[in-house]
Order: sequence, then C-alpha cells, then structure tokens
Amino acid sequence: MISPAASRALPWALIGAACLGSFAATSSGTTRAPFLLSMAHDLDVSMPLVANLVSATSVTWGIASATAGYMSDLIGRRVLLIAALVALALTLCAVANAGSFLWVAVWASVAGACSGTFMGVVFAEVSARVEDRQRGRALGWVMSGQSLTLVIGVPLAAWVGSMIGWRGWNVCVGGLALAASLALLLVVGSSRRAIPRNEQRPTLRSALSPRVLALLGTGVLERVCYGLAAIYFATFLQSIYHLSLAATAIPLAVFALGNVLGTILGGQLADRRRDRLLTLAVMLALSGLAALALFVWHPALAVSVALGFVYVMLNALGRPSYMAALASVPEQVRGTVLGVNGASSSLGWICAAGLGALMISTVGFEGFGPLGAGLALLGTIGAALCRRMAST
Repeated sequence: MISPAASRALPWALIGAACLGSFAATSSGTTRAPFLLSMAHDLDVSMPLVANLVSATSVTWGIASATAGYMSDLIGRRVLLIAALVALALTLCAVANAGSFLWVAVWASVAGACSGTFMGVVFAEVSARVEDRQRGRALGWVMSGQSLTLVIGVPLAAWVGSMIGWRGWNVCVGGLALAASLALLLVVGSSRRAIPRNEQRPTLRSALSPRVLALLGTGVLERVCYGLAAIYFATFLQSIYHLSLAATAIPLAVFALGNVLGTILGGQLADRRRDRLLTLAVMLALSGLAALALFVWHPALAVSVALGFVYVMLNALGRPSYMAALASVPEQVRGTVLGVNGASSSLGWICAAGLGALMISTVGFEGFGPLGAGLALLGTIGAALCRRMAST
C-alpha cells in the first residue's frame, strides 16, 4: 500500500536528515567503546561495569522502539521524531555532566530510550514517503547512517575524545542529534495520524499477523548472526592472532566497510529483485557458510579479515530486503510493526552477547562457526516460510 505522500523520486532531503539522525542515535552508544578505560578511571568503577551500559541501553532502546512505533500510528510521526532527538541531545549533555557512575547509567539508559524512539519511527516515516519499488534503496540509505558509526563515528570519537575527553564527545554527539532534529523539522510535513479519528485504533494482535511474527523471528536470528561477529570480531582476532587492541583498528575498519557496502548494495538488490524474501533467504544461507569459514578456518590474518568482510557484507545484503518486506504492511500499522522490529533487534543483540560469552567459556571461538551457521539456517527456513505465507 502506497502512502498518498509517496512520490516517484526518492525524498533525498528526508533520507539525508534520517541518516544524520540514525548516525547520532547509534553513536550515542556505539562510540562509547574508545572511552571505557577513561570512563572507568574517571568514575572510579571497573571497566566491565562501564561496558555493561550496552545491556542497559539495549533494553530501554527496545522498549521505547515498540512503544513509539505504536504511538506514531495514533498521533503521527513528526512530533516523535523531533522530540526524540531533542531529548537525546539534552540527555547526552546530562551524561557529560554526571558526577557518578549511577547517574551516567541512568542518563545513558534514557538516551537509549530516546534513540529507540527515533529509530522505531524513522523507518516508518521513510517507508511511507516512497513507493514499494523504491523502499529497499531508501531504507538501505537510512541504515547506512547506522553502519557509518563504525567506520567514521568510532575513529572520530577516539580522535576528538583525545582532545576533549569522553564528556566533551557526548556533548558533540548531542549537537549532531540537535542538528538532525532541526533538519527533520524542515523536511517532515505536518504531523498526521495514520489512523483517522473515526476509525478503530490498531491493536498489537491486528498489527502482528502470523506472517509478521514469523518475519520478526527471522529478523531476531539475523541480528544474532550479525551480533556474534560485530561484538566479538576484535576479541577473535586478538585471541587467534595475538593482536594488540591498536592492531585491530584496520581489520575492524575493513569489517565495518563490508557492512556499509552490503547495506547500500542490498538496498539496490531489494528493489531490483521483487522476491525480497527469497533474497533474504539466500543471503542468510550464504552468510552461514561464511560463518563456518570465518571461525573454523583461520590460516592467516589477511584471510580472516577478508572472510570477516565477506561475512558481514553477505549479512548486510539481505537486511534491506528484510526491512522492505516488513514495511509492506498497511499504513495504519506500519509504525507499530517497525517499532516492534526495533525491540526484536535489541533482543537479538542481547542474545548474541550472551551466546557468544557462553560459547567462549565452553568450546572457544571454534564453536562460533557451527553456531552462526545453525542460526543462519534457521533464519533461511524462517524466510522461506514467510515467503510461502505471503504467496498463500
């Protein structure tokens, strides 16, 4: 179903503002990585305790994403998009001025909720502004804003942070969030209800049809597969090849570039191949084979880095097809569905962190290959079942 506001030309101004907003939202948590030691020293706590902020922000991100998606179908998306980024900017300033770890954790969790609110709604807004045949490319560009956090955001944070510290960097990210909110204020039209006043409000039961639930389950498996590599790739290289943390910078940059390239090309593929669920199934299957090769066979550092690039690129190639297929629901429930997707993605990240830690403590990184391949196979089966459900 095409929104009346959709046009044949991609709304590049909206996509650009959405990319900036997604970059700021993702950077609010991801770019904390270079500052773990300095934050721990400044706040007088252990480094693992600071690292566990990721779990807290993932939980609040997921809850807020689902809630905001539902609310956007009732009151419109514009107010939520702008308010979420303004609140994120203020919250990051509060993080920068926090005097204890407790208040850093509190404000970081609130920042996760602000980011989840934004990401849960922005995909629905962009989806509503383009035709279905262009949706893969549009959503792929928005997702590239998240991917660029690893390529540009983390190195930039380390460079800028070396001069102004982790507190100053949080203020900088807050400034980016505020700039994105101003851009969206200019390019997003007046807030409109997806549900007219005289129509019944959507319920979770009506929005989450069996096909949507099956697709969301497939998305969780895909996020676990990606998270296993994204979270533990640096540790894998350090363990297998005895690299220093500094020496992992280039391999991690190559890994991140694979994600960016796959996301952009995946958007093109999603719009050129009308059978998006078949594309998703194929890419999940291929990424499962790549996971086996990456974690089981490691003859040399260059080979492992190349396999990491291939693995994450194959995974990212299927992501726009997944998002475009998920967005192909009635406009009245699109915000709810895509908001719940944000919550399920957070669940995937949490499961990836837990499963990876369990695997390392029991069988080591060699177990990552069969685990990733098995999860990818389940995801492939899930995508095939969703495809069959769509055709019946």
